[in-house]
Amino acid sequence: MTSQKKKKLKILFVTSEHAPFAKMGGLGEVMFSLSRALKKLGHDTRVMLPRYGTIDREKWGLKLEHKHLSVPTGAEGENEKKHLICNVLRFDPSNEPRSPVTTYFLENEEYFELRSNAYGYADDRTRFALLSRGTLEFLRHSDSWNPDIIVTTDWMTGFLANFMKFEYATDQKLSAIATILSIHNLAYQGTSKNHKFTPEMDRDDGYGPLPSFFSERMLNINPMRRGAMYADFINTVSKKYAEEITTEEFGEGLERLFQERRDRLRGILNGIDYETNNPATDQTLVERFDFDALEKRGPNKLALQQRFGLSQNQDTFLIGIVSRLTRQKGFSLLNPVIEPFLRVSKAQLIVVGTGDTELMTYFQELEKKYPDQVRAHLQFYDEPHLVFAGSDVILVPSIYEPSGLIQMEAMRYGAIPVARRVGGLADTIEDYSPITGKGSGFLFDEFNPSVFLMALTRAFVNWRHRKTWRKLQSAAMKKDFSWEHSATEYITMFHDAISLMKKDILVTTPLKRKRDKAGIIKVAS
Repeated sequence: MTSQKKKKLKILFVTSEHAPFAKMGGLGEVMFSLSRALKKLGHDTRVMLPRYGTIDREKWGLKLEHKHLSVPTGAEGENEKKHLICNVLRFDPSNEPRSPVTTYFLENEEYFELRSNAYGYADDRTRFALLSRGTLEFLRHSDSWNPDIIVTTDWMTGFLANFMKFEYATDQKLSAIATILSIHNLAYQGTSKNHKFTPEMDRDDGYGPLPSFFSERMLNINPMRRGAMYADFINTVSKKYAEEITTEEFGEGLERLFQERRDRLRGILNGIDYETNNPATDQTLVERFDFDALEKRGPNKLALQQRFGLSQNQDTFLIGIVSRLTRQKGFSLLNPVIEPFLRVSKAQLIVVGTGDTELMTYFQELEKKYPDQVRAHLQFYDEPHLVFAGSDVILVPSIYEPSGLIQMEAMRYGAIPVARRVGGLADTIEDYSPITGKGSGFLFDEFNPSVFLMALTRAFVNWRHRKTWRKLQSAAMKKDFSWEHSATEYITMFHDAISLMKKDILVTTPLKRKRDKAGIIKVAS
């Protein structure tokens, strides 16, 4: 390994979520776990996000890092604010084993503190453009710390690379920092209208500087496109998803852009935290176990059945669903086939999650129709590990799945996934073969109810052979999805991004940049 590869890096994640401060989904957990894993490898890793109104300064002991930071808005109108004034607060890690890394918070009363949610406002593009440019202004004025690389996450911080390539292209300090766009879900691109149905003439082609924060043009800006165009490198959260987004089926209208930038596109699988996802120490279980003591898993199944008011029987096939109930997750596949399966198999089904009204209504009606077999807990449930520890299988029939954490957590607790072979599901689950005895789940390819039913039936038939099923459970539990391996891959990618950025600087200047039809930066001849 070269001396450059051995260099300890200074890394800044700019994001909208970071657990435990702000967690609305998987992104918050990933930011928490990945930043800690990188820190354990010896790299100075920090995170920056907005200080939403729900983040208590006193509770977290936040200290003032920079007062009255003036952030340009690009405003041109006489009555528009040319600058927004922000503060930057800082959280310093404690000695607690689960402490987050050093975290900065951009504080602005109007756009962050007075908002009860992270997302869902008409001016979200303005709010997150403020986060991106505020981060760059903070770094530009900071004398204490400067990162080697900035990692932006999804559309919310896709603005940052755009600002870097235009407004700060000649800034000696900032232009030396490499940028990465990390895509956790391409379907959400930050446009005011669904990007799939936006008329061609209204679509953002990504060219040029961003408009004023307050311009009507911001409504049509596509920050995901711009982040993918201007970042020095792009990564997705699984290898398979990195391949998929170059295709029309999964590319969400940006497939040509990803095809053009394939040499700067890489997939690195998300991991899970093995301290909090450990059936041998998990206090939410009625009995703890590991892959060498699977007989101790049984009481958790009985406890799960009791918790949800179902008959307690170890010899009943128990199906679990722990998920956001959205179209992406593919549960529409159940509608034509799950009822005959329940009737024939006498299986039980426990659904935990919340989401689209249509899906929630469907599961409510299914429970009414099969009150002795189905339970739908359609709200937040704070003990999902008991569902994993008690279920025989977990359903993950996603239309697409950039990474997925549920299947990894389920396998960790001995619940076998029945899943579609897409994205991170394909990267983490090996289809089980009773002939070889190898595998960790049951996969299907076509998004089709009959094909899904075949996979579920295969799982049920194999479950009835308890000795081989226990071997399957043990193999699934032994799979390593810890963050250490993924963090090492991230470091390699960071060094590659820095090298590419330095090469780009040598061959181009801001005045010589040209872009082709896909928006790719080319060197002028």
